[in-house]
Amino acid sequence: MDHQSPFPFLRETLLFLSLTGVLIPLLQRFRINQVIAFLSMGIVVGPFGVGSFVDSYPWLSWVTIPRRQGVQALAELGVIFLMFLIGLELSLPRVWAMRRWVFGIGSAQVLLSSVLIGGLAFVFGNSVEVALVLGLVLSLSSTAVVMQLLTQDRALATPLGQASFSILMLQDFAVVPLLIVVDLLSKSSSHGLLQELSVTALISVSVVTLIIMLGRKIVGPLFRAFAKQHQSEVFMALTLMVTLSIAGATALAGLSMALGAFLAGLLLAETEYKHEVEITIEPFKGLLMGLFFMSVGMGIDVREVAQEPLWIAVSVVGLMVIKTVVAAGLMRWGGLPLGQALAGGMLLGQGGEFAFIVIGYASTAGLLSQNIGQFMLLVVSLSLFVTPVFAHAGQRLGQRIDARHLSRGDDAPGSLAIPDVSGQVVVIGYGRIGQLLGQVFQQQRVPFVAVEHNVDVVAKLREAGQPIYFGNAGRPELLYKLGLDNAACLVVTMDQPVAAKRVVQNARAQYPKLPIYARSHDEAHALELKEAGATYVVPETLEAGLLLTTFALQSVGLPDADAHAVVAAERSRRTNYQA
Repeated sequence: MDHQSPFPFLRETLLFLSLTGVLIPLLQRFRINQVIAFLSMGIVVGPFGVGSFVDSYPWLSWVTIPRRQGVQALAELGVIFLMFLIGLELSLPRVWAMRRWVFGIGSAQVLLSSVLIGGLAFVFGNSVEVALVLGLVLSLSSTAVVMQLLTQDRALATPLGQASFSILMLQDFAVVPLLIVVDLLSKSSSHGLLQELSVTALISVSVVTLIIMLGRKIVGPLFRAFAKQHQSEVFMALTLMVTLSIAGATALAGLSMALGAFLAGLLLAETEYKHEVEITIEPFKGLLMGLFFMSVGMGIDVREVAQEPLWIAVSVVGLMVIKTVVAAGLMRWGGLPLGQALAGGMLLGQGGEFAFIVIGYASTAGLLSQNIGQFMLLVVSLSLFVTPVFAHAGQRLGQRIDARHLSRGDDAPGSLAIPDVSGQVVVIGYGRIGQLLGQVFQQQRVPFVAVEHNVDVVAKLREAGQPIYFGNAGRPELLYKLGLDNAACLVVTMDQPVAAKRVVQNARAQYPKLPIYARSHDEAHALELKEAGATYVVPETLEAGLLLTTFALQSVGLPDADAHAVVAAERSRRTNYQA
């Protein structure tokens, strides 16, 4: 009798965890793109790589994953949370601020790329349904790869970075209708196609609308009820529950679980708990994404490249050329200089990670044949591999072109301006003093965002339309989520001396040039904040005492100028709080 393992595929799971534990630190150290690295690792250790020699060399089974099924279930979980993260990264206020670029340029990019790619697929003998799916899915770029390259080059806040980000946001929104289209096409027959598509589309839209409406009523209050406990485990449990519940709801309605996970992320992105949820799941983000991309790599048979090297090379080049031309042309029309537009087009020329989800789903549903699915997976994978080199070449070429045009005095056709999303003030602690600052900022139309750890205060002010989020600002991850790398300054008004010092220390360590202004209770606390890295500290007791001193000196007959001079000298004598 065969021994039944209480944990199926234990060896494969342990191997994956071991590889991940070694791989992720190496990637961070050498600044290697994680998507490409995990795809490569999956190809190497998978059933079509070294794992194919297990029959000849049995000992290889301990260092390879010869059965893709060994991680398939976990990979599906990775897909769900990848879609959740895409939804969570979307910010509706930011989308609205950049609506002309997002819905104008972004929609045009998806539409034109889909038509051109789908048209070519149809010309080469594919059915209308297959051509439609391929056109739509290949029009999307890789959010993971592009965002990492922009962050790595500190270019996210530049006009090029914002233009690329806008197009990526629209592509993320396009995930929902694309999933619905694949569901429709996979379930429809040639008989009564239009009627079947119409009915299914109506059901899909109704389900999505119902989930969004109910989710807005339930998700925020649910998190608010448990946030008072200030436990990360609670946030993790709630996040898992909400994500899997909505994913299960869409599955019961006949739609994909990936769509439900995306909707869950979108709903949480609208709440004041967005950043806290992001931080809570951060330790699992790289692991789940790595699991997904390794699984994709395991399903890629690189031997296909040797069998059809010319067609694969032509397809990769064709895909990247089409998307580069479309994106660059639209960015140029949108107002970017020619060089930056070309660099942006080459940055967005690859296929996206979402293609792996859709192509796999369409192949399983019988919409795509296994041969076509495998071929397109190879094309997308190779486009991801060459993207860093391709994007770097585009950046250098764009700089040369713009330098030449600048010397000639040429101007770009600025039809659509890119709003400046940098320069906001970040306020940590939103009690009496923080709210006073917020009122003045709103009156003067100064962009700002606030963080507060009091659930009741956050809920009340959030309902009043204040840009406030719940979270523990002592965590460095939250400071990054708030966008301190592009902030005008950081203002710390917290009541807790120890927590305020920790915030200042973390902010100064991560952002050496950032102006940091802090409030302290007394002179001793002011000195601590100054040593922690604050640019300027305002001690409440000292400043109140000095102000009262000014009034008293004026009352006893001392001239105003002399009174202010005496107080200024006293302030300087006690401590210089400016670093």
